[in-house]
Amino acid sequence: MRREVGFGVAAVRGRAGVRLAVWSLPEILPSAFYGLAVAHATDGFLGGRVSVGLAWLGGLLGAAVLGAVGARQVYRRLGELVEPVRDELVRKVVSGALRNARADGAVARLNRQVEIVRDTFAGLVLVVRSFVVTAIGVVSGLLSLSPLVAALVVPPFLVGFLLSFGILGLAAARVRASLRADEELATSAGMVFAGVRDVTAAGAEEFAGGLVGVPVEAQAAAERSLAKVAALRTLCFAIGGWLPLIVLLATAPWLVGRGVSTGTVLGGLTYVLLGLQPALNTVMSALGDSGLRYVVTLGRILDRNSLPEYRAVTRLPEGHEVQLRRLSFAYGPAAEPVLRNLDLVVPEGDHLAVVGPSGIGKSTLAGLICGLLSPTEGEIRLGGVPPSSLGATDLAATRVVLPQEAYVFTGTVLENVTYLRPDATALQISAAIDAVGAFPLVRRLGGLAAEVRPSELSAGERQLIALARAYLSPARLAVLDEATCHLDPRAERIAEEAFAARPGTLIVIAHRVSSALRANRVLVLDGSNATLGTHQTLLHQSPLYAELVGHWNPNDQAHPVGEEQVRSAGDGQIQPAF
Repeated sequence: MRREVGFGVAAVRGRAGVRLAVWSLPEILPSAFYGLAVAHATDGFLGGRVSVGLAWLGGLLGAAVLGAVGARQVYRRLGELVEPVRDELVRKVVSGALRNARADGAVARLNRQVEIVRDTFAGLVLVVRSFVVTAIGVVSGLLSLSPLVAALVVPPFLVGFLLSFGILGLAAARVRASLRADEELATSAGMVFAGVRDVTAAGAEEFAGGLVGVPVEAQAAAERSLAKVAALRTLCFAIGGWLPLIVLLATAPWLVGRGVSTGTVLGGLTYVLLGLQPALNTVMSALGDSGLRYVVTLGRILDRNSLPEYRAVTRLPEGHEVQLRRLSFAYGPAAEPVLRNLDLVVPEGDHLAVVGPSGIGKSTLAGLICGLLSPTEGEIRLGGVPPSSLGATDLAATRVVLPQEAYVFTGTVLENVTYLRPDATALQISAAIDAVGAFPLVRRLGGLAAEVRPSELSAGERQLIALARAYLSPARLAVLDEATCHLDPRAERIAEEAFAARPGTLIVIAHRVSSALRANRVLVLDGSNATLGTHQTLLHQSPLYAELVGHWNPNDQAHPVGEEQVRSAGDGQIQPAF
């Protein structure tokens, strides 16, 4: 795939690159002319030939105007070179994501990394082009002004540039390490934040802190390594940018003694200060910072989309029955297990509600069933195979999980709803929206073609769109992890009854006791214990369940101390949350 993008870039550079180069030629003239103009104008003024000095300065002004015309055309041609490269990269990312079923990562790459590559590529084109134009112009001007001055100035400039170019390999390795450390930190922090309630309940704060602390230290070390590379670049700039100036000033008396005029020395200094120094500083900064990030980011995008999908087993799930055998999970070796020796079978077609106090491990159980977490001990089977061994495509075709914070992306309503099933028919889409009670919302937004801006939707509205997406999914196992907590009781009932009537299995991490009343069976998590049964049997067998149910009174506005609350948007009632 990297080669394909390279061919695409080469094809784009064909015509657009030639036009860009042609319009860069006028900019060489002022770069080559200003040192000569300063030298001859100075000698003219010192010799009493004012008209000659003014003529050279007028010529410098004319060269600058001509260069400005070329620069204007360069910026107009830049888009012709850059935008096709971006379009080609987007096509590769999208096709790779669809082929490898990695749409979640593709969203991030399209929104951030592809734009980084496009903007950085445009900046690099301008910087490198400007450096080449300036270098050619300055060297030509120095040779025309005085070959002796050129022999003193050009060699240290080239040495500094070549040294800075030579450390790019080291810098690239440091940038890759920094990006890896950044991603590992984001992954560790996201995992800890997602399970913060379970971590607190299990007393695993110290382990969780260590889990995040290790990648924090790794990223800090990577940044310190990058700082050392920046120090090397500063040394290279001192050699290439300041050493020519020092040499020229130190040898000025010697040059004048050999017949070199004062104006020529001043012209050489002008070339160094206004030409070589700024050009070297700009290109070193661009190649050492933006250029490295461009190469590394582009490589990571293409590498991720070139990797074949990994699958540890060849056997696919047979159905979607859930089996847990002596399952235990802890957030660290020294932490108290959130779940301990749990045995559970959820047959196909079942409707199970999971209840328990906040932070007891309900969301952790959902993550384990869906393959988002791996058990500390025991095993999980989803359709007869471990969910962690399935590829992304097979896992997505077997189960759909909907967390409390529903994900809605910028796009049309149709794109959001059909994200997990792009080939859905109009009838299937309409049935899914209507089943979960999202039809009034879709109508208010302007229909399926309306643009969705997540920041303008309430949490409940985002949940309705996500519920319609999950309902339309081809997966037969649906796991709702407090996915209706922002809906009022009536809307929650409509959504849960729709999923219960949907072909397949439903597991609900219950936020209200009404979810447990609608389920066929209820699993009560109580620290190290777990009790499974129907609503009626659990009222007698589980004191915790009886206590939770006893707290709920539709006509009672009182709220037990320590319980979380959810206020109904429809009738203002308060119900205790599990």
